[in-house]
Amino acid sequence: MPGYRKVILDTNFLMIPGLFGVDIFRELPRRLDFPFRLHIVSQTLDELDSIAEKGSKRDRVAAQIAKQLIKAKKINIIDYAPDKYADDALLELSEQEDVYIATQDRELKRRIKKKKIILRQKKYIELV
Repeated sequence: MPGYRKVILDTNFLMIPGLFGVDIFRELPRRLDFPFRLHIVSQTLDELDSIAEKGSKRDRVAAQIAKQLIKAKKINIIDYAPDKYADDALLELSEQEDVYIATQDRELKRRIKKKKIILRQKKYIELV
């Protein structure tokens, strides 16, 4: 859609509500001063399934919450480079104009040079 930017949520960013109790779906519109649509890459669903099955109890619960939120919020799923790891796909997508990546992954944050959305102090969403 013209005028809208894509905000692509990484797996760990989707787990913020279950891990830290931050409502990312309320905070994102408050912190971003532009119209946007939320998306995930298809690999994120695989990562959430794996965490829900094999993660720590806390992470399993957070992954289940994230999966429920994807459905409830009708987040668009992008089938981009399904043969790549999620982080590599997100890195490539971050190069596109009007694409922002929301992540907590330290290595991915380092690799993405601009247009990142992060959580600070486990409670504040910030565009960097």
